[in-house]
Amino acid sequence: MENIIADYKKENTHVDIQLIEVAYNDLATKLKTMISGGKPPALARISTSEIGSFSNFAVDLGEQLGGVDSFTTQFIDSIKPYYVIDNKVVASPMDVTANGIMYNKTLFDQAGVTVPTSSDDIWTWDEFNASLKEVMDKSDAKYGLVWDFTPHRWSTLLYQFGGSMINPEGTEGTINNEAGIESVNYFKKMHDDGIIPTSVWLGGENPNNLFRTGTVAAHLSGNWMVSSYKDITDFEWGVTYMPIAKNRSSVPGGKFVMAFQKSGVEEEAAKFIAYLSSKETNSKFNQESLFMSPRKDSADLDYAFGKEMFALFADELNNTIPAAAEDWSKQTIIPKFSSDLKDGLVEVIAGGSSAEDMLNDINDQINKAIADANDN
Repeated sequence: MENIIADYKKENTHVDIQLIEVAYNDLATKLKTMISGGKPPALARISTSEIGSFSNFAVDLGEQLGGVDSFTTQFIDSIKPYYVIDNKVVASPMDVTANGIMYNKTLFDQAGVTVPTSSDDIWTWDEFNASLKEVMDKSDAKYGLVWDFTPHRWSTLLYQFGGSMINPEGTEGTINNEAGIESVNYFKKMHDDGIIPTSVWLGGENPNNLFRTGTVAAHLSGNWMVSSYKDITDFEWGVTYMPIAKNRSSVPGGKFVMAFQKSGVEEEAAKFIAYLSSKETNSKFNQESLFMSPRKDSADLDYAFGKEMFALFADELNNTIPAAAEDWSKQTIIPKFSSDLKDGLVEVIAGGSSAEDMLNDINDQINKAIADANDN
């Protein structure tokens, strides 16, 4: 980013850009303090979690950058609900994330199990679990699949089974329908069958550390692990296609850059965002950072590491259903129940509640959060 800023300033000598690094956990508080004090920053790089909280203070980039349709058509469709709110472009995509599956090639080779090599030959979840059992039986694997301990990563299964948390209009919860119940029961079954070790969701063990031991066949996480795992030398690993249920689907996320009203330099901030969003600059940023570009014309970057892995994650995003981003873009609603959803999944896995009872309770919380948001 410092290099990108330096290049921009060479061509725009009248502009001074100061890069302020803020710890992610402090970012929202920092922005609220600056805005309430009447001194908002010109712009900030934020995640999907912050967009909804600050969208009312954002510059409408659609007006500044050629119109909503012209601007948004540059980027992959699945992330549009995150940054277009009430037909206003409140932020510009910088990088994108996708949930997916890393696997231990060494263990699969020991077991003689071959992963799908084409999107035309993707495993069903039952086929995937059978393959993991075979790897566990015929290799040094102790565990089949570790799964990140977050509702976001669990929701991959929800969308694949055809479910959603909230209806597209945002007016009522839908998590307790048949697809939601089926997805929770299937998640529990994978634990009951010994495919997923209970030590992660019931014991708090770190799935990243487990995968690094070389005793885990696969890890459901996100593309950021490509960079994290690149230093592994004890075994070979790679990325494979996620299995399919009713749908193929990942869950998109990422980082965005937002310009703020009343900064006094709204026009210059928008121009710099246009520069950041351009194919050349955005590709440079993501290629050198080992991130995925949100631009449709920058899906095939020449990464120094993991090029074929990023291409597979991009394919997952291209096959993601709209509900995934529609749900997670509702950041005034999601935080009101996500922690309880995680606790509820733990309770179901442990046998303390049925999927139906747990999801009915969560759906009540969703509806209350929607009602409260409408009242405000």
